[in-house]
Amino acid sequence: MASENSDGLEPILAALSTMQANAERSQKSQAHDYLEKFQKSPEAWTKTHALLSSPKTAAEAKLFAATTLKGKITYDLEQLPRDSLPSLRDSILALLVSFREGPRPIRTQLCVCLANLAIQMLEWKNVLGQVGSTLGSGAGDCILEFLRILPEEVTEGRKIHLTEEELTNRTKDLLEDNAPQVLTLLIQYARSSATAATNPRLFECISSWLREIPAADVVNSFLFDAIINALSEEGSFEAAVDCLCTILRDTREVDESIDIIRLIYPRVLSLRPKIAEFADSGDLETYKGLTRIFAEAGEAWVVMIARFPSDFRGLVESILECCGRDQDRDAVALTFLFWYEFKQIITLDKYKETRLQYQDIFSKLVDVMIKHLEYPRPNGADETDLFDGDREQEEKFREFRHQMGDVLKDCCDVITVTDCLGKAFELIQKWISTYGPQASNSFVPHWQELEAPLFSMRAMGRMVSPEENVVLRQVIPLIVQIPDHEKLQFQAIMALARYTDWTAQHPEFLQPQLNFVIAGFGHSSKEVVRAAALAFKFFGTDCRKLLENNVTELHSFYESVLDNLPPISQEEITEGVACIISAQEISKTYATFKLYCDPVIKRMMSRANEARTAQDDGPRLAVADYLQLLTIFVQNIQPYVSPQEENPAVKYCQEILPVLSAIAENFTNSIPILERVCRCWRYMVLSYRTAILPLLPNLAQQLASGFENSRQGCFLWATDSVLREFAEGAEFVDASTSQAIYHFFEQQALAFLRIMNDLPPEDLPDVIEDFFRLLIDALIYYHQQLLVSPVCQHILSASLSALTLQQEPPLIATLHFLRDFLSYGTDHPNSSTFDNGYDSHETPRSNPPQLQQAVKQMVVAQGEPLIQRIMTGMMFSFPRDCLQDASGVLLTLFEVLPQETTVWLKGTIGMLPAGSVRAGEADRLMNTVGVKVQGGDFRKVRVLLQDFTTSYRRRNVAPREGLGRLEATRFRFSG
Repeated sequence: MASENSDGLEPILAALSTMQANAERSQKSQAHDYLEKFQKSPEAWTKTHALLSSPKTAAEAKLFAATTLKGKITYDLEQLPRDSLPSLRDSILALLVSFREGPRPIRTQLCVCLANLAIQMLEWKNVLGQVGSTLGSGAGDCILEFLRILPEEVTEGRKIHLTEEELTNRTKDLLEDNAPQVLTLLIQYARSSATAATNPRLFECISSWLREIPAADVVNSFLFDAIINALSEEGSFEAAVDCLCTILRDTREVDESIDIIRLIYPRVLSLRPKIAEFADSGDLETYKGLTRIFAEAGEAWVVMIARFPSDFRGLVESILECCGRDQDRDAVALTFLFWYEFKQIITLDKYKETRLQYQDIFSKLVDVMIKHLEYPRPNGADETDLFDGDREQEEKFREFRHQMGDVLKDCCDVITVTDCLGKAFELIQKWISTYGPQASNSFVPHWQELEAPLFSMRAMGRMVSPEENVVLRQVIPLIVQIPDHEKLQFQAIMALARYTDWTAQHPEFLQPQLNFVIAGFGHSSKEVVRAAALAFKFFGTDCRKLLENNVTELHSFYESVLDNLPPISQEEITEGVACIISAQEISKTYATFKLYCDPVIKRMMSRANEARTAQDDGPRLAVADYLQLLTIFVQNIQPYVSPQEENPAVKYCQEILPVLSAIAENFTNSIPILERVCRCWRYMVLSYRTAILPLLPNLAQQLASGFENSRQGCFLWATDSVLREFAEGAEFVDASTSQAIYHFFEQQALAFLRIMNDLPPEDLPDVIEDFFRLLIDALIYYHQQLLVSPVCQHILSASLSALTLQQEPPLIATLHFLRDFLSYGTDHPNSSTFDNGYDSHETPRSNPPQLQQAVKQMVVAQGEPLIQRIMTGMMFSFPRDCLQDASGVLLTLFEVLPQETTVWLKGTIGMLPAGSVRAGEADRLMNTVGVKVQGGDFRKVRVLLQDFTTSYRRRNVAPREGLGRLEATRFRFSG
């Protein structure tokens, strides 16, 4: 196998050189395609050996060759005669001897090659013995690496072409039967020398084999002493930490591992003095490793800690110490999961006594977390640059603070919210008494010590009951007097926003808070302004009843600040005022709705006039933003009115409908505007439901003309809401209205089919997605009309064309439609109705035979191309996340027409490019499929086809010259 012949290597080396050089993208693309094709070709077997054997080949090329060989053994072993496998094994062993000293990446790939060959070469019995004798006693690292890799590859054995039974038996042969021998070998190696006992490869190997070797056997051997001792050696520390943590995870079943835990625990606790040692040394990585050990022990033994709180208190104190001494705040995150799991278990009534015993620990944890929440002190005089210009580090710190906030929530569950809030309150009081007199608008000393407890109050807000009556009464009056510092103002406003539901129960505290928040809109900092807008939204949402009489004054405020806010803040403040309007008496709804929205519409029309002649997108985007504000009003102002009365909100919507229609008609090329118009229309339907009936004729006309003129999917998205709200059987919807809505849907479907006839699917991915999502609802509510309609056959043809796409969203929508559509060919379709699909006797309503027959007739007409499109997608083009739904379509096809689908499948596989399917593979597949179909085991057929297409996809790339007879045809429609 290891031929020295270098003929034909030049193109490979040239392509590799191009990939590594500073070449043009087109050249790199050609080189990549060439190398990918080479990797899947039969000649790769000999050429990879030639590259690896040649002393002239560069290390990069040898690594590529080793990686290619690994892929060949994993996926393409059937390209070789079975009787050539022993020589392949011997040649890999010879290569491994050559590379046993390195380079390590090549050696690793060769070890993977050998491991994968060992899994598939069932006749190779003495694997470990032959590898050890061939490599020799001087190849310790190489043997350890092979031993590490073997369990990992066996565990990932689903990518190997073995049956489940063969893989199970091979796992027993290679791992289970060899585990005692490997344990003995590792102990002997560890005892052989001091260097061996601290070799990182040894601990990596132990970690890997702990899949098979019981943790108790390792702990009761010399190996555990070696692991603990290696924690004192710099070179082996990281590997020893990984190994010890693997052992700890193996003891999670505490009832089964109680004896071994009692052996490990004293050894782990003996590491506690190292916490201070490593913290003082400033060695971050060793400190993180040590913290990880204690945290992993805590996670594994959390049940034991809850049962025996006194015995394991030292471990919890060690974890707390790791948190407290972590000055760089890089290790503390490793403990968060432990604190969460510990909180989860000790808050059970069963462990109430443990919770009481550990309250002091959680109390100290609150102090530690709030201290870690503090922003760093700047190195220089510039107070605005706290991270020396490192924006990534600043963003990481912001995210990290929210994780610490979650730990504070855990503490609230253990030691009560009032105690946790009290700690934040004490720190605020302490800062005010210590530094308050020194603070001014231009200078706030040690502001970090005030900002941190403010953030902690914000983080704990979700845990606080509106009935809390101790701390908040004292702290909120202090918060609204916070000095004018950007970060303090921001955090104070955000903290107040967390307690709006509390304020709603304590109205005497509302006005000072609202004044403080409104003052924030005038702050020079954009961050503070954005916080004020968000806080106002929450005050409007939660305190709407308290503010309903302030609507007029708030309108002046709204008008004064709206144009100065960024779009997201405009939306937030609009939601706040909309909620307040919604709390008014119904008699005032129309006038207030009009008071707030007319100025917005006036602004929108002004920008729309600018947008007609503007060269840039600014005015058009502004129009879209104002449309979004109108939608927010519609979403939130939903007065309850009886069906016999006029809805005041609908009355106003009727006034603005012509304005929205004019906007849509004049901006048919602006996707942001059209999407926002359709969103507004959609929420008119969703908010006012059948009350929107007076607007329905005009609305339907606008949706139909808008879709035909713009060809944008958002009109179909809005159509979907109409379809659902006015479906047959919906409350207060008569049959004539429901039937008119179905005709409206068919009109939209015909428009879509004409568009599909004019343009290839690649130009319509969003429209295709929206159309097939609309169809899914049409099948639910109007299947009796749709499935017998002539348009349905054309829709099925359009779905075949849509399956040629490679974008995930439209494919998922199309596949979901096909699954639902095909299910109507069975007794129990994927459907839901207003009566939940049950008749008056609470038995599932069966699918009418005429509908089943209609579906089967359409499938008979187009089933063969459908199978071709699904199989082609699964083998070549579908994104990975679409494969499950695609196989689901195949499953339903077999359920509907099992014999015909089997014939179509056989024909499709016969059309695959020559040489892409192994000899006999297609026949074996079809024979097995035939047996399963005869037995009605369609789910097993689905698994068989999933495995076949996955294997095929790994071995083949789509031919550049096309798919030949499997190439899709263009959709045509003349309706």
